Amino acid sequence: MLQFDNVVQTVAEDVVNRRHPLYGRWAEDFFGSSSPVVLELGCGKGEYTVGLAKMFPERNFLGVDIKGARMWKGAKYAVDNNISNAGFLRTRIEFISSFFAPGEIDQIWLTFPDPQLKRARKRLTSAAFLNRYREFLRDGGPVHLKTDSLELHNYTLSLLETNKLVVEEATDDLYGRGGTDKILSIRTYYEQQYLEQGKPILYLRFRLDGAREITEPDDE
Repeated sequence: MLQFDNVVQTVAEDVVNRRHPLYGRWAEDFFGSSSPVVLELGCGKGEYTVGLAKMFPERNFLGVDIKGARMWKGAKYAVDNNISNAGFLRTRIEFISSFFAPGEIDQIWLTFPDPQLKRARKRLTSAAFLNRYREFLRDGGPVHLKTDSLELHNYTLSLLETNKLVVEEATDDLYGRGGTDKILSIRTYYEQQYLEQGKPILYLRFRLDGAREITEPDDE
């Protein structure tokens, strides 16, 4: 990982209560362009980061995860195939606010995150995390959630409804509806496993517009 120019690695001491040196400068200083930056949080092997980068060369895509052994595969693929608009950040998502300035991120993808069935506040769609995302996601920027977990899907819908946030699309059977576009048809390693097990894939697209503090639903 240290040999890859498309990877940034950090330790907690670098970002706890302080801004990372690339804060507000990812497009220009890391990607070398002024194109919009899209995040994939919990990127695993980076299938979405790389897949989207290939589809949209006019944008920059940054995969974020703490597990370097998984991320290595996507980073190496991007290097080997000269995909210069795909990069990776190795850090805990709890520290994500230290990396990005207000409005710096164009979209956020959450692809098959741990549903944290026993710890709602650890979910990447919890109020605590959504409030972090609001700090740097541009106004009108969408958040995408793909999951095999009905519990996480329904929890997120409940939270969005509680906070009167805009839900642009919601389905409890992405591939069963027919006509899935090429963006949503990118399949991660884990997604392929879930499909082979006969599990439906669920999808949400929503917005975090406005400056209101997001709160947990009463039935979390």
